Amino acid sequence: MDFIKMHGLGNDFICLDHFLFPPEMDYSEIARRLCHRQLGIGGDGFIVILPSDKADARMRIFNPDGSEPEMCGNGIRCFARYVYDAGYVKKDQITIETLAGILTVNLDIGDGQVQAVTVNMGEPYLDPEKIPVIAGSDLAVERKIEVLGQKLIFTAVSMGNPHCVIFVRGFDTVEFEILGPAIEKHHLFPRKTNVEFAKIDNHQEITLKVWERGVGPTLACGTGACAAVVAAVLEGRTERQVTVHLPGGDLKIEWSEDNHVFMTGPATYVFRGSVLEDRLDYS
Repeated sequence: MDFIKMHGLGNDFICLDHFLFPPEMDYSEIARRLCHRQLGIGGDGFIVILPSDKADARMRIFNPDGSEPEMCGNGIRCFARYVYDAGYVKKDQITIETLAGILTVNLDIGDGQVQAVTVNMGEPYLDPEKIPVIAGSDLAVERKIEVLGQKLIFTAVSMGNPHCVIFVRGFDTVEFEILGPAIEKHHLFPRKTNVEFAKIDNHQEITLKVWERGVGPTLACGTGACAAVVAAVLEGRTERQVTVHLPGGDLKIEWSEDNHVFMTGPATYVFRGSVLEDRLDYS
C-alpha cells in the first residue's frame, strides 16, 4: 500500500489515496497501526482521499486511537493540496465533503504550485447542544469547570468538532500534560473535547497550546486555532482577524462579519513510501 506523508505546521498525517479505486478497508484499524510513532509510520492522523457524489472530493480522517473526528483544519489543507497536485481537481477553489459538512477551500497558486491554502471553516456552533457541552440553554461563554481540584474558566465552541478554550496569562504554570487529558474526558463534554490553552499577546495575536481529542499534544490544530479566535472575540479579548502562534508555526484566522471563519496556512509534503503487506494483515 502506497502512502504520502504530509504536514500542516508540524501536525503530520499519513495520506492514503483511494480516489480512483476506493476499496473496503478497516481504516480505523489501519490508523491505529500506522500512526504509531515506533511501530508504524507515525502521525497525528490518517487521512483517506476519496471521491464524493456531493463535492469535488471526500476526506475521512482518523486519530491514532482509531476514532474518526468530524474535521481537521490542518488535515484539510493537506488534503486540498494533494487532490490539486494529483490532478483530481484542477481549479483553485475546491469543495470537500467531511463529517462536519461540505467545506470550500481556496488555493493560492504561484509558479504552478500551491503556496497557501485558505479554508472556509463555516460558521461556529455556539449552541451547547450542538457542541456538545452540558451548559444549559445559554452560550457556554466564560463558564466554570473544576478539574483535578482546580477551578478554571472556559468557553466552548464547535468548528464541526468540540473545543474547550481556556485563556491563561502564561504557560509556565499550566499543567498541560495533566489538565489536557482530564478536560478532554470531563463529564461536561459528552463526546469528549479538544482543549486549547490560549495566551493573548495583543488584539491581533494569540499564542496557543492544544491537547487534541484522541491524539494528545500537537504542534498545530486548525480547528483549535479557529475556536480560540471565536472564543477570544466572544470574550472581548481580540479583534476578528488574528494571527495564531502555534508550536509548529502561524495560522491566519478571520471570523468574518457574515459569521464564517476563514483559516489560512501552509500544507507541506514530507515523503512518499510503501507499507509492507504484512503490516496490513489484520486477519
